[in-house]
Amino acid sequence: MSTPTAEEVRLELEAWLDENWDENLTVREWWQRIAPSGYAHPTLAVQAGGRGWGRDLAGVVNTVMAQRGVMGPPIGGLGWMLAAPTIAQHGTPEQIQRLIPPILEGTVGWCQLFSEPGAGSDLAGLACKARRDGDEWIVSGQKVWTSGGQVADWGMLIARTDPDAPKHKGITWFALEMDQPGVSVRPLREMTGRSMFNEVFIDEARVLDADVIGGLNNGWAVANTTLRFERESLGSAGRKPRTATPGARGKSLDRPVSDFASPAANEGGVPSVGHGLWQFVADLAAKSQKNEDPNFRQEMVKLWSLIEVNRLGALRAKDPKQRTGAEPNIGKLHVSEMFRAFREVGLSVLGADGMLSGAHDSASDGLLGEIAVFSPGPSIYGGTDQIQRNIIGERVLGLPREPGPARDTPFRDLPKN
Repeated sequence: MSTPTAEEVRLELEAWLDENWDENLTVREWWQRIAPSGYAHPTLAVQAGGRGWGRDLAGVVNTVMAQRGVMGPPIGGLGWMLAAPTIAQHGTPEQIQRLIPPILEGTVGWCQLFSEPGAGSDLAGLACKARRDGDEWIVSGQKVWTSGGQVADWGMLIARTDPDAPKHKGITWFALEMDQPGVSVRPLREMTGRSMFNEVFIDEARVLDADVIGGLNNGWAVANTTLRFERESLGSAGRKPRTATPGARGKSLDRPVSDFASPAANEGGVPSVGHGLWQFVADLAAKSQKNEDPNFRQEMVKLWSLIEVNRLGALRAKDPKQRTGAEPNIGKLHVSEMFRAFREVGLSVLGADGMLSGAHDSASDGLLGEIAVFSPGPSIYGGTDQIQRNIIGERVLGLPREPGPARDTPFRDLPKN
């Protein structure tokens, strides 16, 4: 089957939405309707519930839905962003058919159980361990910075299954059920006032051997696939439709889609940084005459250039001949820089109002204040800016690796943090 053009995708989706979109549906009903269409996750292979399209055509789908004011699929969940594409690439046919449809229908939420208190930048140094017990694995350890852990039904867990192997080789990727004895989630309150991140304590929780994804002790390769999807998503440009929190714990499934599809709907969180937000800041600056300040105008032009470079980089990455392998890392660095730049221009426009928080407390209805307090986050989660630069330097530019123990040193013999 030939790949359709962007215009063909747009026309086909418009026709499908004309027939299927209904503002009287609940979120659950709408997601159950869109999941089998392939539009819920177009980049997945057809056998995994997608269309097998590239990110450019998936972007067309997102744009059409956003323009129509239609609620999107569960794109805000880590199941959609990370678990589904990872399982589609590394899972068995049985795992793909069992685990991915509930993600596309939004009936289950996922979280990412990777980072640990002693294994953040050095993720392969993780100490969470799993030992086999018949057809199950018994897992013990601690994870931290777990986004959405308090509302997740499943977790993408990496744990050490062979301490005698080198640290990158004795790791396994598991699909862990969160609602079980031995799994405790503790939300971490951030300066935004929210609890996006969590600590997760695992004390002899159990995982079926059937939920090992990608094979025993092959978890580092599978985890790198997950991280690649994460960086591609965090560094992606483009417009996205509004959505809701997947899973029963998110308490959105039985609400009407109109609660989320309206352009005025706002469930909290931080908006995408891009041309739309730039125009919002520019309009505020015009009202306050801040745009007459030449220094401010210069910063706004620099920010516009940064947004454009990110957009053009995404376009260049569509050509396999021009790809360097560092596109996800570069995109994530761009997003970190854009958040910081929007913080500076936003607070410059608001002046003293920048100290206020919450909707209706400032000229931006709290939008720019939210960005200001959230802005350090993108340079930390998903791998810090320093990690992205290390990856680009070592894996793409061929620079020497940082000094350390030999890569074949057994994990149990490595110095611990």
